Parts: sequence; C-alpha cells; structure tokens
Amino acid sequence: MIKKKLKIKNKLGLHARASNKLSELANNFNSQTFITFNDERVDAKSMMDILLLSIAQNDEFQIEISGDDENDSFKAINNLIDNLFDEGE
Repeated sequence: MIKKKLKIKNKLGLHARASNKLSELANNFNSQTFITFNDERVDAKSMMDILLLSIAQNDEFQIEISGDDENDSFKAINNLIDNLFDEGE
C-alpha cells in the first residue's frame, strides 16, 4: 500500500476538468485509490466524489493506493498533478 501526501499546484485546484482527469486516470489501474481531505475519504475513481472535496490550489491531501499496480498508478497520478493536469497553470 502507498500512502502519500500530495499538494495541488494548479491555479484552479481540483475543479471539474481536473477531477475528471484524475478519476479517469485512476480507473485505468486495478488498484483501489482513495483520497482523504479534511477527514473525508473518497474513492478517487469517482469524479463527483473528488469534486465534492473542493480541493483548492496549495491544498494538501492524502492519497492511498493499494493493489497489484499501485506503483504505476501512483507514478501516473503524481505526474498528472506535477504537470498541472496539462492545463499549464
């Protein structure tokens, strides 16, 4: 199991488009993926659940990934966040 704190860097935070990209990416892997923010834990494979967390720029959240492809999943999600969800800001 991987448990890490990540920080949202993009200007708009986890808005609809970014939440959708994150959930679609998580769905590409077999591993279970959860996000915890402000004591609320949601399934990262659900775009609506992510969106309802209202994670803004510079907010930190915990990601928890477990399964046979957890390392690949974490790398992909971390890269998506580091690349500002391919939005450039």
